[in-house]
Amino acid sequence: MAEHYYTQNPESAHEYRRFTVEAFGRQLEFETDAGVFSKEHIDPGSRLLCDSLPEEMEGRVLDMGAGWGAMSVLILAGHPGLELTMAEINERALDLARANLKRNGMSGQAIVSDGFSAVEGMFENIVTNPPIRAGKAVIYGMFRDAKEHLVPGGCLYLVIRRQQGAESAGKYLKELYGDVEVVRKKSGYVVYRCRKGC
Repeated sequence: MAEHYYTQNPESAHEYRRFTVEAFGRQLEFETDAGVFSKEHIDPGSRLLCDSLPEEMEGRVLDMGAGWGAMSVLILAGHPGLELTMAEINERALDLARANLKRNGMSGQAIVSDGFSAVEGMFENIVTNPPIRAGKAVIYGMFRDAKEHLVPGGCLYLVIRRQQGAESAGKYLKELYGDVEVVRKKSGYVVYRCRKGC
């Protein structure tokens, strides 16, 4: 059976790659490997999500499904004062995420977690490019769990492609959060902001 990027311990042979990305006035360096999501470049949905975040962010932020740290590094490049936590089930990806933060002079907490199972505490903001291939039941469960880990007035930011169910996800998020806004649409991707009521 083929491995997925949300496999906890990938067994595929290592295939390290290094590249740089210009973002927020910085040259950011990354290393990736086989067995992780979007190993050759930053996924365009993840980049769009990070570019769509508000200019002013503060407090605790959770990168749910952090992968090899692409969004975490971009978020801290644009918002260096945040207290960042990365949650990821794929241990190979999480090791890369830790290293990529360090490589760019950043710091954050990294936890191995199947969804929110090992996540503790509350956050002002949660960001996620959800693992669509894990199935609707899994990602909708993540949206529900995210609400339970947001402070009153806190926001969940996520990106979904139209062809992968963005419209139906938007309807579900509206039922769940009430206060939902389409922040950006581009190249088939939709970025949602879902605010938890006070």
